Amino acid sequence: MKILICGLPGSGKSTLAEPFAELIGAVWINADQVRTRYNDWDFSPEGRIRQAQRMQYLSDGVVLAGKIAVADFVAPTEAARAAFNPDYVVWMDTVNKSQSVNGPAAPGSTFEQTDAMFEPPAKCDYHVANWFDNTHAELVKVVTNYMQKQDDIKNDRAEGTTSGRL
Repeated sequence: MKILICGLPGSGKSTLAEPFAELIGAVWINADQVRTRYNDWDFSPEGRIRQAQRMQYLSDGVVLAGKIAVADFVAPTEAARAAFNPDYVVWMDTVNKSQSVNGPAAPGSTFEQTDAMFEPPAKCDYHVANWFDNTHAELVKVVTNYMQKQDDIKNDRAEGTTSGRL
């Protein structure tokens, strides 16, 4: 399973993703770390798609290894989110415009650019409009429910008859 945690800079993506991934035994993939590793600071629309594809490739590898991937990155457009192809989307809608967490915007980017291009997700499985201390623990319940529903569908069972609920 690939979980995307997206939202504007400063919305709390990494703050949620890291403890959430630890809580569920998943692998956390952080976009800033990936950009640093690949030394790719291109924030043009093409660069953002390339980053989404890179995040997809890394996440797909995690899933193939039998783990859950929790990827956090801005993914500002529907095209970027489609390129990542998540199974589950968490939208961090906690800020109205980008905020600096670790200093100025990344090289080659401006927060104004990101704010202007950001499109609210058309598909969102969990919407975080306000941050609270146990958001990551609450998210576990929601994702577990989602996974059980997917298992019911995969195994052609009536919803709610997953073996964990019998």
